[in-house]
Amino acid sequence: MAVGDTVATMASVATNSYLSIQPSSGSEWVIHNIYHDCDITLEQYNGAATLVFDSASGPGVYAKYAFHVTNSVYLRVKNAYTATTGLIGYDGIVTK
Repeated sequence: MAVGDTVATMASVATNSYLSIQPSSGSEWVIHNIYHDCDITLEQYNGAATLVFDSASGPGVYAKYAFHVTNSVYLRVKNAYTATTGLIGYDGIVTK
């Protein structure tokens, strides 16, 4: 991917599982929007430590943010809904 390209995905995420927002080694992204149709928690993660910094109930969107992620420090979105698989997605741009 080239600088300025869009990164985006949408995935089914099982209960108590994660969608990792993690670029490949050497790349960096800015994530602008995170979409969800289930209860979630947002976490910053570095492979060893987890920082839970927000949560949301039900469907929603984190719109117009600027989450900077690298291969070593990135976001995880946890499906915190106890009953079913949920859809979680994101979009942003490649910055490096």
